[in-house]
Amino acid sequence: IEEIEPYPEAVQVLSQSRVFVDLESGYTGVLVIDGVELPTVNIDDVNEQFEAEPGQQIQLPATTIFEPGNFTLTFVPSDDALVKKFDTGLHTAQVIYWKIIEGRQRPLSYSWTFNVV
Repeated sequence: IEEIEPYPEAVQVLSQSRVFVDLESGYTGVLVIDGVELPTVNIDDVNEQFEAEPGQQIQLPATTIFEPGNFTLTFVPSDDALVKKFDTGLHTAQVIYWKIIEGRQRPLSYSWTFNVV
């Protein structure tokens, strides 16, 4: 893991803040927010589904987005997502991750908390 947002133990996170994990090259994974594993969609599959041209704007699904070129996982709460917003208080995020070539049989995980104001 190279970077995480919100930062572990952050105390002034906004209710619509994104959850972001930058993994090392060659890894993928899933996000678990307050015990709920969010579905993950590969951005390349979304582009193929809409036959998007380079630079064309498309509507992303309301779930975790994996960008294989950057090895990042991004989730933004929204009305259409499993997590609509972060209520005030303490929240737990977890990333379960694994080497793409090995599959999810032996995953690693990292958990952290953040406080929403």
